Amino acid sequence: MNDESSNGSGGKSRHIILNSHPSGNQKPIPLNWGARSAQKRGPVVGTLGATTRRNAIGAHSGSYALYRALAVASGALSPEHIPDLTDTTPAAAIGPNPQWYDAQKIVSLDPFGHTVTESFAEHVTDGLDIRPTIAVTKARLTVPELLGEIACGRLQPDGDILLETGEANVTKVAIEPVWYLPGVAQRFRTAEADLRRTLFEQTGGMFSELVTRPDLKVFLPPIGGITIYIFGALEAIADPARKVACRVHDECNGSDVFGSDICTCRPYLIHGIDGCIKTAQENGVGIIVYHRKEGRALGEVTKFLVYNARKRQAGGDRADAYFERTECVAGVQDVRFQELMPDPLHWLGVTRIDRFISMSNMKYDAVVAQGIQIGERVAIPEEMIPPDAQVEMQAKKAAGYFSDEPAPGADDRADARGRDLHDY
Repeated sequence: MNDESSNGSGGKSRHIILNSHPSGNQKPIPLNWGARSAQKRGPVVGTLGATTRRNAIGAHSGSYALYRALAVASGALSPEHIPDLTDTTPAAAIGPNPQWYDAQKIVSLDPFGHTVTESFAEHVTDGLDIRPTIAVTKARLTVPELLGEIACGRLQPDGDILLETGEANVTKVAIEPVWYLPGVAQRFRTAEADLRRTLFEQTGGMFSELVTRPDLKVFLPPIGGITIYIFGALEAIADPARKVACRVHDECNGSDVFGSDICTCRPYLIHGIDGCIKTAQENGVGIIVYHRKEGRALGEVTKFLVYNARKRQAGGDRADAYFERTECVAGVQDVRFQELMPDPLHWLGVTRIDRFISMSNMKYDAVVAQGIQIGERVAIPEEMIPPDAQVEMQAKKAAGYFSDEPAPGADDRADARGRDLHDY
């Protein structure tokens, strides 16, 4: 179905092509998720210039696709631009790993997303615009707390992983979400048709192909992605004689970036980096997997509303009402739903984690359910918990989060109180 309209980038009229229903003009590139090679699997084609060959719903770049649209609308970017991928190949080799060829192990990212120019060279030569959804580079992290760790002797610079300056060398990976809808539905124990309809309805009908194009099995959702920071040698991941440390961390802009003390997010992230460095220095490898799921995936606005509700309620901010206030505002305690969380670990080839730096049972259960063995569970040290964050910590311990200490009783939860809004 065509309609005549302006393209929004100079007033020139052109046809709008709606792909909401299959037609004889559309020939999507075949995609066989979980096939035994990249060539048999086929590329994910979500580029807008390949309208008839697209085999994915949505657009590349996740939530940043909307900024790209603004750039096109303003005339700053040509809608026909194709990136020059010369010299952009990974700075470190990752994979292929056996999990890449298991349609049940990886359902929320494209395992070949960092090797598209090599894995699908024939398609690229034929002129198909295939975009990477994963990038691998090298970086040096400057984390101020590491200088304190060095000063007190908890960390020792080795000149390779950790420098005298307190900087740490890492391999860094950025991942855009690529959802294989049948696999996502299976993880959430629902029917694919029900998942597709709910995604369509709850996004205000943003992606009609979810309900009209059952032939398209891949969805590029407009959500935040994942960053992985790897300390030490990548080959240690697959070596059973070398230890693997891991922290899976969900985004908290207020604490991670700005150091807000109402939660333990940055302290736990620092504790995770500390453990990863130590394990790497012991000839192992440390992995930080950072998911952008702000405010338990409820968003930062909702999170701040909950903060206000907690601190204004009768009796003040206290541990025994911690989860209740979130549910009153959001209708649910948590929508991070860790079912998809293990996928980056599978992509790296992780089969066991010797030191899992997390107290979350949701994360632990999701990892173990995916067949990844976990040895030691590492809680955050008491001295790293800010006073105002004791409300969160006591509430989580009472809810069953892993801890080296007994769960707090009712009196302890009632006694754990945060500061009032007037105390800032």
